[in-house]
Amino acid sequence: MTLDPSYLEYPLRRHGMDHDFYPWSNLFERPPIAWPSGAGVAVAVVVSLEWFPILPTDAPFRAPGHMVTPYPDYRHYTAREYGTRVGLYRMLDALDRVGARASFATNAAIADRYPGILADLRAAGHEIVAHATDMNGTIATGLAEADERALIATALDTIARVTGERPTGWMSIARSQSFHTPRLLAEAGLRYMADWVNDELPYGFETGAGPIVSVPVNHELSDRQIITVQQHCADSYAEQMLDAFALLRSEAGRFGGRMLPLHVTPYILGLPYRIGAFERLLGALSEQPDAAFHTLGEIADAR
Repeated sequence: MTLDPSYLEYPLRRHGMDHDFYPWSNLFERPPIAWPSGAGVAVAVVVSLEWFPILPTDAPFRAPGHMVTPYPDYRHYTAREYGTRVGLYRMLDALDRVGARASFATNAAIADRYPGILADLRAAGHEIVAHATDMNGTIATGLAEADERALIATALDTIARVTGERPTGWMSIARSQSFHTPRLLAEAGLRYMADWVNDELPYGFETGAGPIVSVPVNHELSDRQIITVQQHCADSYAEQMLDAFALLRSEAGRFGGRMLPLHVTPYILGLPYRIGAFERLLGALSEQPDAAFHTLGEIADAR
Protein backbone atom coordinates (compact mmCIF):
# COMPACT_ATOMS: atom_id res chain seq x y z
CA MET A 1 0.00 0.00 0.00
CA THR A 2 1.41 3.37 -1.04
CA LEU A 3 1.30 6.20 1.49
CA ASP A 4 -0.72 9.16 0.27
CA PRO A 5 1.72 12.05 -0.45
CA SER A 6 -0.46 14.41 1.63
CA TYR A 7 0.76 12.64 4.76
CA LEU A 8 4.18 14.19 4.16
CA GLU A 9 2.83 17.71 3.79
CA TYR A 10 2.89 19.86 6.92
CA PRO A 11 1.52 23.37 6.29
CA LEU A 12 2.89 24.59 9.63
CA ARG A 13 6.19 22.74 9.44
CA ARG A 14 8.70 25.54 9.28
CA HIS A 15 11.48 27.15 11.27
CA GLY A 16 9.95 28.32 14.51
CA MET A 17 6.69 27.45 16.20
CA ASP A 18 3.79 25.36 14.86
CA HIS A 19 1.37 28.20 15.52
CA ASP A 20 1.03 31.93 14.89
CA PHE A 21 0.72 33.18 18.46
CA TYR A 22 4.31 34.44 18.48
CA PRO A 23 7.46 33.99 16.41
CA TRP A 24 10.18 31.71 17.66
CA SER A 25 13.25 33.40 19.07
CA ASN A 26 16.35 32.33 20.95
CA LEU A 27 16.43 33.77 24.48
CA PHE A 28 20.16 34.40 24.17
CA GLU A 29 19.97 36.14 20.79
CA ARG A 30 17.22 38.68 21.49
CA PRO A 31 17.85 42.42 21.74
CA PRO A 32 18.78 43.26 25.35
CA ILE A 33 15.89 44.28 27.56
CA ALA A 34 16.21 47.10 30.09
CA TRP A 35 14.10 47.39 33.23
CA PRO A 36 12.83 50.75 34.51
CA SER A 37 15.16 50.50 37.52
CA GLY A 38 18.22 49.86 35.38
CA ALA A 39 18.96 46.71 37.39
CA GLY A 40 20.05 43.53 35.68
CA VAL A 41 17.45 41.31 37.32
CA ALA A 42 13.83 42.33 37.83
CA VAL A 43 12.47 40.47 40.87
CA ALA A 44 8.70 40.07 40.59
CA VAL A 45 6.99 39.07 43.83
CA VAL A 46 3.62 37.55 42.90
CA VAL A 47 1.29 36.78 45.82
CA SER A 48 -1.71 34.47 45.37
CA LEU A 49 -4.72 36.01 47.11
CA GLU A 50 -7.39 33.32 46.84
CA TRP A 51 -10.78 32.42 48.28
CA PHE A 52 -11.69 28.72 48.33
CA PRO A 53 -15.41 27.91 48.56
CA ILE A 54 -15.98 25.15 51.12
CA LEU A 55 -17.75 23.15 48.38
CA PRO A 56 -15.27 22.58 45.52
CA THR A 57 -16.36 21.95 41.96
CA ASP A 58 -14.49 19.61 39.68
CA ALA A 59 -15.61 21.13 36.38
CA PRO A 60 -13.47 21.62 34.43
CA PHE A 61 -11.05 20.61 37.24
CA ARG A 62 -10.47 21.09 40.96
CA ALA A 63 -8.05 23.92 41.71
CA PRO A 64 -4.75 23.05 43.43
CA GLY A 65 -5.01 23.65 47.17
CA HIS A 66 -8.78 23.16 47.24
CA MET A 67 -10.78 21.24 49.83
CA VAL A 68 -9.91 17.56 50.05
CA THR A 69 -11.82 15.94 52.92
CA PRO A 70 -15.60 15.38 53.10
CA TYR A 71 -17.86 18.38 53.57
CA PRO A 72 -17.57 20.48 55.65
CA ASP A 73 -13.79 20.53 55.28
CA TYR A 74 -13.15 23.06 58.02
CA ARG A 75 -9.49 22.10 58.41
CA HIS A 76 -8.46 23.14 54.90
CA TYR A 77 -11.01 25.95 54.66
CA THR A 78 -9.74 27.65 57.81
CA ALA A 79 -6.11 27.01 56.88
CA ARG A 80 -6.68 28.93 53.64
CA GLU A 81 -8.52 31.64 55.57
CA TYR A 82 -5.52 31.89 57.92
CA GLY A 83 -3.50 33.06 54.96
CA THR A 84 -5.94 35.90 54.32
CA ARG A 85 -6.34 36.88 57.99
CA VAL A 86 -2.76 36.49 59.23
CA GLY A 87 -0.17 35.29 56.70
CA LEU A 88 -0.94 38.02 54.19
CA TYR A 89 -0.18 40.80 56.66
CA ARG A 90 3.11 39.19 57.64
CA MET A 91 4.01 39.24 53.94
CA LEU A 92 2.94 42.86 53.61
CA ASP A 93 5.17 43.79 56.54
CA ALA A 94 8.09 41.91 54.96
CA LEU A 95 7.58 43.69 51.63
CA ASP A 96 7.30 47.06 53.35
CA ARG A 97 10.62 46.57 55.16
CA VAL A 98 12.50 46.37 51.88
CA GLY A 99 10.33 48.84 49.99
CA ALA A 100 9.12 46.23 47.51
CA ARG A 101 5.92 46.54 45.52
CA ALA A 102 4.37 43.21 44.57
CA SER A 103 1.70 41.90 42.21
CA PHE A 104 -1.28 40.29 43.97
CA ALA A 105 -3.11 37.67 41.89
CA THR A 106 -6.53 38.29 43.41
CA ASN A 107 -9.79 36.36 43.19
CA ALA A 108 -12.77 38.66 42.68
CA ALA A 109 -14.35 37.02 45.73
CA ILE A 110 -11.57 38.52 47.86
CA ALA A 111 -12.57 41.98 46.63
CA ASP A 112 -16.22 41.28 47.42
CA ARG A 113 -15.66 39.68 50.82
CA TYR A 114 -12.66 41.65 52.06
CA PRO A 115 -12.58 45.07 50.39
CA GLY A 116 -10.37 46.34 53.21
CA ILE A 117 -7.59 44.04 52.04
CA LEU A 118 -7.62 45.57 48.57
CA ALA A 119 -7.66 49.04 50.09
CA ASP A 120 -4.53 48.12 52.08
CA LEU A 121 -2.81 46.75 48.97
CA ARG A 122 -3.55 49.86 46.95
CA ALA A 123 -2.47 52.16 49.80
CA ALA A 124 0.90 50.39 49.83
CA GLY A 125 1.29 50.76 46.05
CA HIS A 126 0.92 47.11 45.15
CA GLU A 127 -0.53 45.88 41.84
CA ILE A 128 -3.82 43.95 41.62
CA VAL A 129 -3.82 41.18 38.99
CA ALA A 130 -7.14 39.52 38.15
CA HIS A 131 -7.16 35.85 39.19
CA ALA A 132 -10.61 34.51 38.21
CA THR A 133 -13.73 34.79 40.38
CA ASP A 134 -12.87 32.35 43.17
CA MET A 135 -11.03 29.05 43.32
CA ASN A 136 -13.94 27.30 41.64
CA GLY A 137 -13.40 29.56 38.63
CA THR A 138 -11.04 27.28 36.75
CA ILE A 139 -10.60 27.44 32.98
CA ALA A 140 -9.87 24.66 30.51
CA THR A 141 -11.08 23.52 27.12
CA GLY A 142 -14.57 22.16 27.68
CA LEU A 143 -15.73 25.29 29.44
CA ALA A 144 -18.20 27.00 27.12
CA GLU A 145 -16.74 30.12 25.52
CA ALA A 146 -19.67 32.24 26.73
CA ASP A 147 -19.12 31.01 30.29
CA GLU A 148 -15.41 31.76 30.12
CA ARG A 149 -16.07 35.24 28.75
CA ALA A 150 -18.53 35.85 31.59
CA LEU A 151 -16.05 34.59 34.19
CA ILE A 152 -13.37 36.99 32.93
CA ALA A 153 -15.81 39.90 32.83
CA THR A 154 -17.10 39.19 36.34
CA ALA A 155 -13.57 39.04 37.76
CA LEU A 156 -12.55 42.31 36.13
CA ASP A 157 -15.80 44.14 36.86
CA THR A 158 -15.84 43.12 40.53
CA ILE A 159 -12.29 44.27 41.21
CA ALA A 160 -12.92 47.52 39.31
CA ARG A 161 -16.09 48.17 41.32
CA VAL A 162 -14.34 47.66 44.65
CA THR A 163 -11.05 49.43 43.88
CA GLY A 164 -12.10 51.98 41.28
CA GLU A 165 -9.42 50.64 38.93
CA ARG A 166 -9.70 47.89 36.34
CA PRO A 167 -6.85 45.36 36.35
CA THR A 168 -4.62 45.24 33.28
CA GLY A 169 -3.13 41.81 33.99
CA TRP A 170 -4.54 38.31 34.33
CA MET A 171 -3.40 35.04 35.89
CA SER A 172 -5.56 31.94 35.50
CA ILE A 173 -5.97 29.44 38.31
CA ALA A 174 -3.21 26.83 37.94
CA ARG A 175 -2.06 28.79 34.83
CA SER A 176 -4.73 26.82 32.95
CA GLN A 177 -6.26 28.18 29.75
CA SER A 178 -8.64 27.00 27.06
CA PHE A 179 -7.98 27.48 23.35
CA HIS A 180 -10.05 30.67 23.63
CA THR A 181 -8.45 32.30 26.66
CA PRO A 182 -5.78 34.58 25.11
CA ARG A 183 -8.31 35.98 22.63
CA LEU A 184 -10.92 36.52 25.35
CA LEU A 185 -8.38 38.26 27.56
CA ALA A 186 -7.40 40.59 24.72
CA GLU A 187 -11.07 41.25 23.95
CA ALA A 188 -11.57 42.20 27.60
CA GLY A 189 -8.86 44.86 27.28
CA LEU A 190 -6.20 43.11 29.33
CA ARG A 191 -2.63 44.14 28.58
CA TYR A 192 -0.79 41.04 29.78
CA MET A 193 -1.32 37.50 30.99
CA ALA A 194 0.89 35.41 33.28
CA ASP A 195 -0.11 31.84 32.37
CA TRP A 196 2.41 30.62 29.78
CA VAL A 197 5.68 29.60 31.45
CA ASN A 198 7.74 28.72 28.39
CA ASP A 199 10.21 31.59 28.67
CA GLU A 200 12.08 33.81 31.12
CA LEU A 201 11.28 37.18 29.57
CA PRO A 202 8.03 38.86 28.49
CA TYR A 203 7.12 38.40 24.86
CA GLY A 204 4.40 39.54 22.46
CA PHE A 205 1.46 37.26 21.80
CA GLU A 206 -1.06 37.58 18.96
CA THR A 207 -4.57 36.43 19.77
CA GLY A 208 -6.72 37.19 16.73
CA ALA A 209 -8.39 39.92 18.79
CA GLY A 210 -5.28 42.03 19.20
CA PRO A 211 -1.94 41.67 20.96
CA ILE A 212 -1.30 40.75 24.59
CA VAL A 213 2.00 40.40 26.43
CA SER A 214 2.86 37.05 27.97
CA VAL A 215 4.78 37.46 31.25
CA PRO A 216 6.04 34.03 32.32
CA VAL A 217 5.69 33.32 36.05
CA ASN A 218 7.16 29.86 36.26
CA HIS A 219 5.35 27.65 38.77
CA GLU A 220 8.57 25.68 39.33
CA LEU A 221 9.81 28.71 41.28
CA SER A 222 6.71 28.91 43.50
CA ASP A 223 6.46 28.14 47.20
CA ARG A 224 3.58 25.75 46.45
CA GLN A 225 5.74 23.65 44.12
CA ILE A 226 8.91 23.68 46.21
CA ILE A 227 7.49 23.55 49.73
CA THR A 228 4.11 21.83 49.37
CA VAL A 229 4.68 19.50 46.41
CA GLN A 230 8.40 18.77 46.69
CA GLN A 231 8.33 18.96 50.50
CA HIS A 232 11.38 21.20 50.87
CA CYS A 233 11.72 23.49 53.86
CA ALA A 234 11.29 27.26 53.63
CA ASP A 235 15.03 27.86 54.02
CA SER A 236 15.66 25.54 51.07
CA TYR A 237 13.10 27.49 49.02
CA ALA A 238 14.89 30.74 49.81
CA GLU A 239 18.28 29.23 48.97
CA GLN A 240 16.98 27.97 45.62
CA MET A 241 15.64 31.44 44.76
CA LEU A 242 19.03 32.97 45.56
CA ASP A 243 20.68 30.32 43.38
CA ALA A 244 18.31 31.27 40.57
CA PHE A 245 19.14 34.94 41.08
CA ALA A 246 22.88 34.24 40.87
CA LEU A 247 22.52 32.54 37.50
CA LEU A 248 20.16 35.17 36.12
CA ARG A 249 22.51 37.94 37.27
CA SER A 250 25.37 36.36 35.36
CA GLU A 251 23.20 36.08 32.24
CA ALA A 252 22.01 39.66 32.60
CA GLY A 253 25.59 40.87 32.48
CA ARG A 254 26.06 39.17 29.10
CA PHE A 255 22.65 39.25 27.43
CA GLY A 256 20.60 42.03 29.02
CA GLY A 257 17.86 42.09 31.62
CA ARG A 258 16.45 38.95 33.21
CA MET A 259 13.41 38.40 35.44
CA LEU A 260 13.06 36.32 38.60
CA PRO A 261 9.45 35.60 39.60
CA LEU A 262 8.80 34.75 43.25
CA HIS A 263 5.29 33.28 43.36
CA VAL A 264 4.26 32.95 47.00
CA THR A 265 1.16 32.04 48.99
CA PRO A 266 0.10 33.58 52.33
CA TYR A 267 -1.16 30.32 53.85
CA ILE A 268 2.13 28.59 52.95
CA LEU A 269 4.96 31.07 53.54
CA GLY A 270 2.97 33.24 55.94
CA LEU A 271 3.13 30.61 58.69
CA PRO A 272 5.23 31.61 61.74
CA TYR A 273 7.96 29.04 61.13
CA ARG A 274 8.34 30.00 57.45
CA ILE A 275 7.91 33.77 57.28
CA GLY A 276 11.45 34.36 58.53
CA ALA A 277 12.87 32.63 55.44
CA PHE A 278 10.76 34.89 53.23
CA GLU A 279 11.94 37.97 55.11
CA ARG A 280 15.57 36.92 54.79
CA LEU A 281 15.12 36.20 51.07
CA LEU A 282 13.65 39.66 50.41
CA GLY A 283 16.38 41.25 52.50
CA ALA A 284 19.16 39.44 50.63
CA LEU A 285 17.71 40.40 47.25
CA SER A 286 17.20 44.02 48.28
CA GLU A 287 20.91 44.27 49.09
CA GLN A 288 22.00 43.12 45.62
CA PRO A 289 23.07 46.04 43.41
CA ASP A 290 21.92 44.16 40.29
CA ALA A 291 18.41 43.39 41.61
CA ALA A 292 15.27 45.54 41.84
CA PHE A 293 11.68 44.71 42.67
CA HIS A 294 9.20 45.23 39.83
CA THR A 295 5.52 44.50 39.35
CA LEU A 296 4.37 42.25 36.53
CA GLY A 297 2.86 45.29 34.84
CA GLU A 298 6.23 47.07 34.84
CA ILE A 299 7.86 43.98 33.36
CA ALA A 300 5.19 43.76 30.64
CA ASP A 301 5.72 47.45 29.79
CA ALA A 302 9.48 46.98 29.44
CA ARG A 303 9.16 44.48 26.62
